[in-house]
Amino acid sequence: MRSPNRGQALKLFQFGISLIEMVVFIVVVSIALLALVGVYRQATSRNVDPIIRVRALEAAQSKLDEILSLKYDGTTPTGGVPACTACDNTRDDNMDDVDDYDNRTDVPYTGFSRTVTVTTDTANMIKLIQVRVTSPSGETILLAAERANF
Repeated sequence: MRSPNRGQALKLFQFGISLIEMVVFIVVVSIALLALVGVYRQATSRNVDPIIRVRALEAAQSKLDEILSLKYDGTTPTGGVPACTACDNTRDDNMDDVDDYDNRTDVPYTGFSRTVTVTTDTANMIKLIQVRVTSPSGETILLAAERANF
């Protein structure tokens, strides 16, 4: 019988991986992990943004609905008919008409601020109501509506 030569013996024992292959594998996996961790970190930091936007939108919408349900002016009769002809467009503290909310600022939630502005057109027929809510992150939501003198 013939004994195996030295080259054949080395081929029989080469079942593992080399050190260079192992280092290349570790480097590739490390780069992939760093990319995944970066994406995960960014996703978790922006996860709260939609909740903040919804809260700001709810605060603006609720205040706008509250104002739109009121009379056009302090001299407008209950029910709005007939329309006021001598509207005074003055602001007072009884909060019973649209003008009373002009330049009012409040805090609907901690860290949020809400500002209302009311502008009247020159014919005194339409008032533009704007509600601006600023979130703790500095994002601003603006809702506007018009209230007619009828």
